[in-house]
Amino acid sequence: MLKEFREFAVKGNVIDMAVGVVIGGAFGKIVTSLVNDLIMPLVGLLVGGLDFSNLFLQLIDDGNTYATIEAAAEAGIPTLNYGLFISSVVDFLIIAFSIFIAIKSLNKLKRKEELVEVVEEAPTTKTCPYCKTEISIAATRCPNCTSQLEEVIEV
Repeated sequence: MLKEFREFAVKGNVIDMAVGVVIGGAFGKIVTSLVNDLIMPLVGLLVGGLDFSNLFLQLIDDGNTYATIEAAAEAGIPTLNYGLFISSVVDFLIIAFSIFIAIKSLNKLKRKEELVEVVEEAPTTKTCPYCKTEISIAATRCPNCTSQLEEVIEV
């Protein structure tokens, strides 16, 4: 059982997957920063200066109004943080679109490789029917056995 696990763990696919998970985590942090630090402030500016990170609803009305989620949490007031949810949705959409573009590009490259493999070059040589040597496809006489070649080409 240990031998089987070792074979599984050192296979290329498992290592590739591990590298993908690590890079994906780092990519997720970059996209989260892009959304929180660049995109959402611009969207907030466009919709009238809203700060999406502090959009929330108080679930219990204690007569006070809290400016931030942290202030409400400090007072022990439960909140519905829809601004953070909007940021997470934008974050997800950017990651999903980035993965879509990457996979689309990889598939396009893969198709080009498949097309190159399928397209075979036209033969440039043929076999002499008499001495079985490889000769130019345009030859009418074999340079090795000097036989006159027929119009039928044996490949």
